[in-house]
Amino acid sequence: MNKLNITAIAVAIALAFSSGAMAQTMSKDEYKSAQDSIAAGHKSATAACGSLSGNANDICKAEAGGKEKVAKAELEARYKPSTDARYKVHTARAEANYSVAEEKCDDKAGNAKDVCLKEAKAAEIAAKADAKAQLKSADANQKAAETSATARNKAKETGADARKDAASDRRDADYAVAREKCDAFSGDAKSNCVNEAKARFGKS
Repeated sequence: MNKLNITAIAVAIALAFSSGAMAQTMSKDEYKSAQDSIAAGHKSATAACGSLSGNANDICKAEAGGKEKVAKAELEARYKPSTDARYKVHTARAEANYSVAEEKCDDKAGNAKDVCLKEAKAAEIAAKADAKAQLKSADANQKAAETSATARNKAKETGADARKDAASDRRDADYAVAREKCDAFSGDAKSNCVNEAKARFGKS
């Protein structure tokens, strides 16, 4: 996944946390009805995969499972809204996207498949890192609103540290992708590729 897409993910997550993008709370009956609807939708989607074979079938099932996982997380966030619930939605979506991407990588072979898997994992790590940073920032800001100016400054520091950690996670994941791509070369070409990757991502 390129940097533009990863940035778009980060922006989307930030908006979700800051604006409370989830719908309002629902009644217990509405919650139960939504659970039944999700289960029925997953059953139908899985059944539709039966007409496919091989890896296409695996991808179809991964997509169906991913949609169910995200739908359940979104439902919980609507039923009992909280920053933690919204964080779990983003985590579920990252994991669902990775499951599908991982299956799609099975259509490739050799180094192309290895790179595909590394890129899929990098995208998942980036999405989770950004979600975690936003969760920490939201929690810190909420606590700061209830206390003193000192706490507000502490909240800013916590948010900055969380964003730094997220950036580090993304950098490590991108470095892993770059290193994997070097395996397509040999000899001096591979060594040069590895050295360039280390220099670009500040690795020794």
